[in-house]
Amino acid sequence: MDTARGRAAWLEAGAGWPVILLHAFPLSADMWRPQLARVPEGWRFIAPDLRGFGQSRFLPPDGGTEITIDGYAADVLSLMDGLELDNAVIGGLSMGGYVSFAMFREAPSRFTAMILADTRPQADTPQARVGRARLRDVLAKEGPRGVADQMLPKLLAEAGRREGHDALREARAMIEVAEPAAIDAAIGAMIGRPDSTLLLPRISCPTLVVVGEYDEITPAAEAEAMQRAIPRSTLTVIPGAGHLSNLEQPEAFSHALGDFLLAHL
Repeated sequence: MDTARGRAAWLEAGAGWPVILLHAFPLSADMWRPQLARVPEGWRFIAPDLRGFGQSRFLPPDGGTEITIDGYAADVLSLMDGLELDNAVIGGLSMGGYVSFAMFREAPSRFTAMILADTRPQADTPQARVGRARLRDVLAKEGPRGVADQMLPKLLAEAGRREGHDALREARAMIEVAEPAAIDAAIGAMIGRPDSTLLLPRISCPTLVVVGEYDEITPAAEAEAMQRAIPRSTLTVIPGAGHLSNLEQPEAFSHALGDFLLAHL
């Protein structure tokens, strides 16, 4: 579909009230296929590809300006306009959570509920920025395959890292087909994202906070602190999962999401 901000690509399944699911870095909408295969009755799951990931081509907006988290948010809001969706349940995992915060800052009325999975509100620390700079160096020298080698041990719990595990195979495949320019731009966007901590008390819609039991990147303790700061929120810890909780334990994640949707909307 052509939107006001360019051509958009997305996956969807089901029919009913819309749920927008935003993917992690450096994956694609394909990471949500386990949830798209388990859509509860009365719901429509929509999973966009952010710029340069999945089926979305990497075309910086406005004739070559820098990609930002706010820019990703504007892309998703533009897709909602194109789909004629005034509001929806909106959320994401990891970087998808950062984009969700940016969308809420820009257009809180478009949220009927929020999902924050394996993510955090804080901006990058100096140490995290150094780590992202190193990842850029890996990308420049070894390409997306090197990024996959570097990131997957941190993204997955020990069980998910085993050779042949579906989560390992699927995550690697998504990373390795991503456009290098899109990966680099996303790293820059995450480095430059604003802190969203002060936003948390203003999130008045029902919110589901999800975290993998063994998430090393955004640990359960951080998810608990975030949940306490959001007034109408609930927390679900996914047993046996790391940072990519929806891929590693898809049935448990889908069950938690479905229960939330039925209970709060």
